[in-house]
Amino acid sequence: MKSYRKELSFTCPERVGFVHITPDVDQCLRESGIREGLCLVNAMHITASVFINDDESGLHQDYARWLEEIAPHEPVSRYLHNRTGEDNGDAHLKRQVMGREVVVAVTGGKLDFGPWERIFYGEFDGRRRKRVLVKIVGE
Repeated sequence: MKSYRKELSFTCPERVGFVHITPDVDQCLRESGIREGLCLVNAMHITASVFINDDESGLHQDYARWLEEIAPHEPVSRYLHNRTGEDNGDAHLKRQVMGREVVVAVTGGKLDFGPWERIFYGEFDGRRRKRVLVKIVGE
């Protein structure tokens, strides 16, 4: 069994944003040389997410609006976490809802997706560099 590991870096200019990272993960898969196995992609920060869904801008706008409705950024005083001096209590909750990671089967050297599935990095406390881990195991 072979194993491959790579860290991707992202800096979103806004507090909340979504980045299509399927091409980056595809590149990692090509570099790995693995034809059959599993590919794990996870956010390495507790205010960011990795998820699978459709690459459609209206959906991403819906996500941003929906997340702000269920965990609004302001007033920052509503979150006990922010008593530590931070202002990102909402970002931790948004990450919990959107998830930490995805696992995709690798078949014939390709990510084995259903129709329209793509991988995204979700940022909920942006404007600084954050990392995503890609770990691929298989043969």
